Amino acid sequence: MRVKCVICDSINNLDDDSPLAKKLRNRPIHTYMCEQCHDRVKENTEKRLATGNFRLFRTSSPIDEDF
Repeated sequence: MRVKCVICDSINNLDDDSPLAKKLRNRPIHTYMCEQCHDRVKENTEKRLATGNFRLFRTSSPIDEDF
């Protein structure tokens, strides 16, 4: 299966029987990101977390629970 990275537009080949290929084929909302872009995003996110100015919202806010 040929896939295209959403960030760098590089085209890669995935094995047709791999779990990632099946997920991309069955759920078109999922997007593919190559390993180089995934690692770059991960490193940059870790750098921002280390500065202390970056907040990651993993739970819903109390405002949303009132409605």
